[in-house]
Amino acid sequence: MDIKQLRALLAVAEAGSVTKAAEALHIVQPAVSRQLKLLEEDVGTVLFERGRYGMELTDAGDILVEYARRALLELDRARAEIQPSTTSVSGIATIGLLPSTAGLLSGALVERVKAQYPAIELRIVVGYAGHLQQWLEAGEIDAALLYDARALPTLQAQLLLEESLMLVGPISSALTLDKPVRFSELDGWPMIVTSSPHAIRSLLDSACREAGVKFDVVTATNSLDVQKSLVIGGHGYTVLPSIAIQDELAQGKLKAAPLMEPELVRQISLALPNIRRLATPVRCTTQLLVEVIHEAVANNVWPSRWLAPVAA
Repeated sequence: MDIKQLRALLAVAEAGSVTKAAEALHIVQPAVSRQLKLLEEDVGTVLFERGRYGMELTDAGDILVEYARRALLELDRARAEIQPSTTSVSGIATIGLLPSTAGLLSGALVERVKAQYPAIELRIVVGYAGHLQQWLEAGEIDAALLYDARALPTLQAQLLLEESLMLVGPISSALTLDKPVRFSELDGWPMIVTSSPHAIRSLLDSACREAGVKFDVVTATNSLDVQKSLVIGGHGYTVLPSIAIQDELAQGKLKAAPLMEPELVRQISLALPNIRRLATPVRCTTQLLVEVIHEAVANNVWPSRWLAPVAA
């Protein structure tokens, strides 16, 4: 088993065709077929079957693709970090951002990394906290923002900030930012909720149990855009952090109000792996990420309470 065989495996898995994989790898088709044959002989099983829609992975192929992707990612990181460079820091940093934060942070982070560490290859992955934690533990990303993260054997978490969740409604609603809504008033309201086990859903479920509130759940979704779109369309209400609805509030597409009794808050932490070395480009990039977030909080672009120590 060698790198060429693994790259051929991933190319065919992604393209669904040996011909398309050959084009992507810039080699001839017989070379790809030979690499796959050698790989199948090495592992002792068939990795692909010809299906209705092209080359389809077998169960064994699925397993090997998962490990091959991780292995090649680690090799790419190592190569990028040790290759000669005219700058002091080079390599790959893959950062996981939450959907509600990506719009605010990604541009500023890209700009900051490009200015200070132009040889770092920044990769940004967006996902919900549960997925980000899985990817972080699996080594598919280097660092991530997580909700209410706690130190685990595999992870270390730096608490950054705490933000309040808002009741969000259509423009036709009577919600206002200066008039909090008691949680008990939400009994029977039509609600668009996040899918379990999303952190906000867990907070809502806990608050409902304590307050004896039962929502009229219109739908549950794992898409922030779908949540906002359904509320804009007048299908119900939802609960989100203010950072997730900044643009829609400014554009007059949504209305929002604080929640009280209880006030719902979420904490956001920067999570890093405990089980592998933190590469220099990752350390440099995460330092810049914390700076970007702190500036957003200090300038009230991200309405929240900063909890981490401020560097002198």
